[in-house]
Amino acid sequence: MTPAARLQATLDLLSDVESAQRPADAVTSAFFRARRHFDDSDRGAVLVQLYALLRHRARLGWWLARLARGDTPRNRLLVWMVLAEGKTPDQIKRLFEEAEALTDPEQALLVKLKGCTLVHPAMPEEVRLECPTWALAPLRRRFGEVFGDEMAATLTPPPLDLRVNPIKSTREALVRELKALGLPAEATRLSPYGIRLTERLSLARLPGLKSGEIEIQDEGSQLVALLLDAKPGERVVDFCAGAGGKTLAIAAQMKNKGHVVACDINEARLKRCAERLRSAGIHNAETRVLASETDRWVKRHKGGFDRVLIDAPCSGTGTWRRNPDARWRAPDLGVDGLVALQSRIFASAARLVKPGGRLVYATCSMLCEENEEQVAAFLVAHPAFFVVPLREAAPLWAGDGAYLSLTPLRHETDGFFAAVLQREAVAPALPQDSA
Repeated sequence: MTPAARLQATLDLLSDVESAQRPADAVTSAFFRARRHFDDSDRGAVLVQLYALLRHRARLGWWLARLARGDTPRNRLLVWMVLAEGKTPDQIKRLFEEAEALTDPEQALLVKLKGCTLVHPAMPEEVRLECPTWALAPLRRRFGEVFGDEMAATLTPPPLDLRVNPIKSTREALVRELKALGLPAEATRLSPYGIRLTERLSLARLPGLKSGEIEIQDEGSQLVALLLDAKPGERVVDFCAGAGGKTLAIAAQMKNKGHVVACDINEARLKRCAERLRSAGIHNAETRVLASETDRWVKRHKGGFDRVLIDAPCSGTGTWRRNPDARWRAPDLGVDGLVALQSRIFASAARLVKPGGRLVYATCSMLCEENEEQVAAFLVAHPAFFVVPLREAAPLWAGDGAYLSLTPLRHETDGFFAAVLQREAVAPALPQDSA
């Protein structure tokens, strides 16, 4: 493809992303499926530019407002090419001559931007840090003095993390295989099943995906699943399983022995989960569609499971570097509504834990309201549960502290929170003589 054709493809894709109600990754997948003639380099160039435009949306929009120009995908791309890529008006004009030529107002915009930089001293903090208004106060409270550094880390492109399926292969074997394909693969720092690729590539180049030997999963998400510490032969519930990324990790950790139930209210996502389980060679798991968090199935299975994972629906602030479009979609329920929903899910799923069993509450959020404060409120209302410190829950890789709290800046993962709780065991009855 010519540079002009790549620019047009970027504009077409950006328009699709902004007009769709779906996440950007789903839109891009559909876009490239319909354009199989794109090679890896074309696909990579379009994706890099698209995600750059999504990551810097606030600053680009601020410049367009300052210059009284419409905030359109085409104008945003022009601002980016001048302020971030350093192209001159003449260079940009030549590129667009091969496609849809620049209009007079567009050429005037380029001239006005000449000599400017992406960040301007007059920009408000939330614009400069690309932080939506609804999340500004909670995130500033969460991070304090390092708020700016943490927000900057959410603007860095993430690596591609893979999780090895130990039922089908080993990390050592797959790292060798990926390196033989010329891919920069390395073992992840914390997860014993993780492989990190620092290069964008077409997923078609990863043969292990089709065979079920590997799954795409951020290292932070892998660590959350490992915190459950599910053992072969146990009974386990993944309460908000979605498409089953953590279910797969849990079932493999159990070596296909025991029983895992993947629950969710979304039947379509659970169908995808079932397909992934079959591909991975998982035989000890089933899916269960729930009508709500208080479905009758929960009451019928009260106290029936050794381990329960709650990967609660949340604001998704921890996924912003991977899903930059998500930061501009405020939660439908608002943060307060999400906290209330999480509380109901927390209380309902906890009923499934048997005495002496463990419960892991997790989110991909970096807000205290959804994490530490949520756990504190649960413990007050449910005194039969207590916190298992990280050092005890995961002695091989976890640090000190009560909870797992990952951020892009400190751990080079997505932002995740997880708390390990245990239900008090029922004291054995004393013999009558002893009593």
